[in-house]
Amino acid sequence: MGTTLQQVSWPVKTDEERVRDFQRKLYQKAKEDKGFRFYVLYDKMRLPYMLREAYRRCRANQGAPGVDGLTFDDIEQKVGTGVFLERMRQQLEAKTYKPSAVKRVYIPKANGKLRPLGIPCIRDRVLQMVCKMVIEPIFEADFEQDSYGFRPRKSAADAVTKIKANIKEGKTEIYDADLTAYFDTIPHHELLTLVARRISDKNVIHLIKLWLKAPIWEDGKAHNGTGCGTPQGGVASPLLANIYMNLVDRAVVRPNGPFQQSGISIVRYADDFILMAKKLKPQAIEYLKGMLARMKLTLNEEKTRLVDAKTESFNFLGFTFENAPSNYGRDRKYLRITPSAKALNKVRESIRDYVGNSGHLGPEEFVTGMNAIVRGWTNYFTIRGVSNPWESYRKLRFYLDEKLTRYFRRKSQRRCKLSNQRVFEVLVKRYGLIDPTQIAWR
Repeated sequence: MGTTLQQVSWPVKTDEERVRDFQRKLYQKAKEDKGFRFYVLYDKMRLPYMLREAYRRCRANQGAPGVDGLTFDDIEQKVGTGVFLERMRQQLEAKTYKPSAVKRVYIPKANGKLRPLGIPCIRDRVLQMVCKMVIEPIFEADFEQDSYGFRPRKSAADAVTKIKANIKEGKTEIYDADLTAYFDTIPHHELLTLVARRISDKNVIHLIKLWLKAPIWEDGKAHNGTGCGTPQGGVASPLLANIYMNLVDRAVVRPNGPFQQSGISIVRYADDFILMAKKLKPQAIEYLKGMLARMKLTLNEEKTRLVDAKTESFNFLGFTFENAPSNYGRDRKYLRITPSAKALNKVRESIRDYVGNSGHLGPEEFVTGMNAIVRGWTNYFTIRGVSNPWESYRKLRFYLDEKLTRYFRRKSQRRCKLSNQRVFEVLVKRYGLIDPTQIAWR
């Protein structure tokens, strides 16, 4: 007998698959109709599978707790994930949700200054994630192709590859722009106006406004916002930052505009961007400065500079680009793309901190943590056919050899079994420590 329709077992889609299907439909509609404003989105944020998937993604990202001190383990062990998400759904349905204050912490920068980081509570992170899942496909349909930061299926490696291609085309005059405290200076009114061009659902707009205006928790008390800025650390912040900077991207690619008339290309990663051309006309640079001023953004004149890539090196996204002598003749040169000195110092600092805080770890556990550092750093800088990281990886190997030898020799007083051996080689062969030079060779 043939199988009836009722007997067919159809595969059940996961929450992630259902979200992807929904996002694909939104993207297609936004791509087909550039003027369409989406007006029924808030109810999608209340769907159980949307909330479950948003929680799963936030859980995977981990992150420190916010001002309430609540961790993911606390939620799962003391509250229950189902109960936690149902409370959020009810708040959305009753429209009683209000975000908590954003916890402000400071992380050190390479120049010795401190970068402010905002940490929302997990509840706020989950709701920002579900909002991002709903509206991101709409704006993805509008974003330009040479924007690479915090976007699906785009990366810093893609940006570096594009820069190399532009230089090979002869676009060697480069305007390396640096914005002063971009995330802290995005004006709320102008940003919300751009969001409203595509989103007419007033409830979604209201949520975004609540997150932008959420108080900052610092020095033991809450401080009201200033009417500008979106905290770094917020789940929705990178998307909102891209929405605002898309104004610059569109100005560069506009036909018959001042940039296209000069053959200028842009490569942007969040707030870091460079303009590239065979010849950068002063009029185009002045137009850019005027546009940023109208956007209420400020160029850091000390860090912004004009570079001739034929004779000067420049740094972008942790890479150094330089026209280096070739091994095939003194007069021949090639574009060498390597990890910058700052990036190499940063990974050395991470290794030094890890070794200093390792205490009494055995070789197996010690290598597991060290590999996480080395693997993440080398994965970022290894771009097949583009980057030239060999020399930097050789320096990193030398540093690891020296640092780990001293570390295990100090443990000799506790009869460490590695104290009188060639530490680095033993850790590589016996315990699986990553040798950076082997990664470069492969």
